[in-house]
Amino acid sequence: MASKAVRNLFRGRPFRGQVRRGALVTLTSLAGLLALGEADARTVRIVQAQTLELRRLDDQEIVIITGGAGGGPVELRVDDDVVRATRVEYNRTRRTLTLIGAATYHTARDNQNLQGENLVVDLAGEQLTGEDVLISDGDIEIRGQEVERIPGQLRATGGYFTPCAKCGRTPNDYAFRAERLIVYPGDRLVAYRAQLLLADFPVLYLPVVVIPLNDPERQPRLAVGRGDPDGVTVEADLPFSIGANTLGTSLIRYYENRDPSIGLGVALRSYAPLPFVDRVNLYTLANPKPFAADGTRQVGYDVDLDFSARGRVPLALAVRDLDYTLNVVRRDIGRTETDPERGVTRVNFTANVEYPSFAAQFNYVDRFGPEPTTALTTPLKQPEVVLDPKPYTRGNLSADTKFTAGRYTGQSNPLSRSATAQGINISTTRLEEQHSVNYSVQPWKNADLTLRNTFTGRYYGTGARTVQLDAGAQLTQRFNVTNTVTARYNYIRIEGTSPFAFDALSGRRLSAPLSVDLYTVPVPDVIFGASYTRDLFLPWNQQAPATFRLNVNRLPVLLAYNLAHNFATGELESTNFNLTLGDRGLSRPVSPVPVRPGQPPVPAPFRATWPAPNLTLTASGGYTRTGGYQPFTVRATVTGDNRANSFSVYATHDIQTPRLSAVGAEFSGVTRQDTVLNPISFTGRENLNLLTPRVTGAYSLTWRGAYTLSTAHDLALEQAENVKESGTMTFSVGTASGRATSWQLTYGGPYDVRRAGFTRPSVTGTLTATRPGQRLGLSAVVNTPGLDQQRSELVRADVSADWQFGTRVALAGRAVYTRSRTGTYPDDVPTDTLILDPIQVGLAIGRGPKPGAYLTGSLRQTFTWKDGERQNPAPLAPVIGLTIDRCCWALQAEIDMSLRRYRLGISLPGSTSYPLFDYGTGGLNVPLLPGALNPGNR
Repeated sequence: MASKAVRNLFRGRPFRGQVRRGALVTLTSLAGLLALGEADARTVRIVQAQTLELRRLDDQEIVIITGGAGGGPVELRVDDDVVRATRVEYNRTRRTLTLIGAATYHTARDNQNLQGENLVVDLAGEQLTGEDVLISDGDIEIRGQEVERIPGQLRATGGYFTPCAKCGRTPNDYAFRAERLIVYPGDRLVAYRAQLLLADFPVLYLPVVVIPLNDPERQPRLAVGRGDPDGVTVEADLPFSIGANTLGTSLIRYYENRDPSIGLGVALRSYAPLPFVDRVNLYTLANPKPFAADGTRQVGYDVDLDFSARGRVPLALAVRDLDYTLNVVRRDIGRTETDPERGVTRVNFTANVEYPSFAAQFNYVDRFGPEPTTALTTPLKQPEVVLDPKPYTRGNLSADTKFTAGRYTGQSNPLSRSATAQGINISTTRLEEQHSVNYSVQPWKNADLTLRNTFTGRYYGTGARTVQLDAGAQLTQRFNVTNTVTARYNYIRIEGTSPFAFDALSGRRLSAPLSVDLYTVPVPDVIFGASYTRDLFLPWNQQAPATFRLNVNRLPVLLAYNLAHNFATGELESTNFNLTLGDRGLSRPVSPVPVRPGQPPVPAPFRATWPAPNLTLTASGGYTRTGGYQPFTVRATVTGDNRANSFSVYATHDIQTPRLSAVGAEFSGVTRQDTVLNPISFTGRENLNLLTPRVTGAYSLTWRGAYTLSTAHDLALEQAENVKESGTMTFSVGTASGRATSWQLTYGGPYDVRRAGFTRPSVTGTLTATRPGQRLGLSAVVNTPGLDQQRSELVRADVSADWQFGTRVALAGRAVYTRSRTGTYPDDVPTDTLILDPIQVGLAIGRGPKPGAYLTGSLRQTFTWKDGERQNPAPLAPVIGLTIDRCCWALQAEIDMSLRRYRLGISLPGSTSYPLFDYGTGGLNVPLLPGALNPGNR
């Protein structure tokens, strides 16, 4: 097999044998087949082959790989490139692959397919030569009598190429035949002495043709326009490349009436152009200044500059390479003369390096140009150096430090008189030192002691300083695993005034809180906690209250109680509780605890029996010193054997008033007679607010999870004599939400309790049907007679649809009808409005899987009738469009009946649509014709 083949090859004996699929061959590990030498480490993997054979011809070793008598192809992978052929001959001496017969070579880096006869691949130089080769990369197709591929270029003689390759149409819309071709993969194609072919018929001779091959921003762009006050304007972007690692675009701007008229610029990106430089981006444009707001011509240029670079520099003994980034930005184009950022160039440079014992950073942030007239919220660093030693650890002691030094310019701190005296911004030096020291130890059994010290000090060239110190100790003692007592002491000192606003302290603070926390489980299922803090620097009447908490989770009791009491003032700050009495579904036999040999038996945990397993009682309330008593709420809930069935009543008492504020009930359930054929679920809630008073509620009944009957109301029980409506009440029936086809019918509206009837009722119906490629939506509102509404009429209808008829016809649209009335019944006048927004139809024309043309129609129009008479009558005014799509070009025509306008345009690769002509009420306009040649300018 493969290993046997390798052994025989190194022994110098001929070998013929089978090769298993997926064999990996490389000589660099002395287990390979294709020897590439020490200078090359390309990996070759045999994906599919039948036999191997080694031959010696004229002192050259040739390995022959065939696909066998079955006619199966040979497939190899050279790194990420894929080679397929009927027979492959590898010359180990010259390090070349010869693909015998029809073969395919796919390059992963350029994503190109090369097909031809007897292709020769030079693995060492990554070159390929062949005759009658077809090259395709999805965007362009090239045929050449002789083809040679070298890194970064592909050359062909006697070539034929077309950008219409991806269309798959025959014949191609346009193509070129050239004596010599040079392809720069991913950038451009250059053809010399070429003929332009339309439908494969020669129509024009061109000495040189250049076609961009890259993404849209690398395509050439040309825009021609005319307007006031600039006159004729031309914008051209022309791509170029320098070598194999730099791509750029020349920027050319022309303005007829500006002074000067020509603007130039460049946008480029370069990959590894120099040693220690990984990437360079540059965008710069010198654009003639535009006219001022008052129409005055300005002389000179506005400059935009955006330069960035990043790279790495290897350093001895460093953990990794030094990395750096540089950004230089200036933005003048589009800014007014009074803009404070005009003429300002900002520079930002950062370099990072890391050694085994420390890391360092260098920052330079600055601005050049006119002096700033506003506050610099982002400080300038001119420069800044950061030194961060690695943390020091020895036993239970750890220490971490960091030093930052530099010169800064930033907004003055309003709290510093000396800083504000120098202006809105101040410049001075600053040294910052940070450290954090931690030490932990166990002084005795079940005890943990932690000591820490955190410090940040900043020292300024003006003589100012700021200090942030936080030192503390914590001792925790555990008793019986679940009980702990913790004592903490902190010393916090914050003082000083920074001259800068960006690092100003919020205020001074001197604090020394001493606190004690208790957490204990006195009996199973009961947790008690207490906490008290006393600040040694605060007076007795400003101390924080002590807090106590009690949690009980022992059936049938679930209790959460919190209390805060200030012993210094003797006042109760706050208290609240939440109590639940019930089974909660947890009542079940308790398994006995196994008895260990020689140990006394462990008593089972206490569980009381709740006399009513299906009844749950809850109560909640509270008190705060500032807000007084909180509402007291009690609730009783009865749950059936099925947990989905429940009924609860509740009452809320306002202790402040005191009076009963609200009562209510909630219920839910599901039938269990037949959960498959006849499942019925229902829910309901009712609330009576006795303070307003007001009643709100909602009820629903669902059958088989598909159909729902529901009602809802929100009504005031007391109202003024001049108020005619108490609230709303509705009744609905329809399908459950989330279905592909759903409908709903609702009756109701404003309701008057005093007159016991609907004042302005209506019936609302909706229908939505959705299928693959189809959607229909219908809705309508009909007013019905009520106490304050005397007639029945349709007041709104909404129809929307999207319909796909196969792959060639599509229909979509929306129509909305509304009716409103003005005046007093019965002499009120109706106004009807019909809005089409829009009605669209699309038709794809052409054979094959991809249409060649699209015909579209769109209608957006509003129709209005007042008292049955049409207002401002106008004929239908659709917009009709025709698009001929040929992949590499597109022709678009449009007829707009409403504007009486006819337009024709063409789109080319890498550009926007070019309008050929526009004919409307203003006459004929040909935008591409400049000056007096354009009829639209006459």
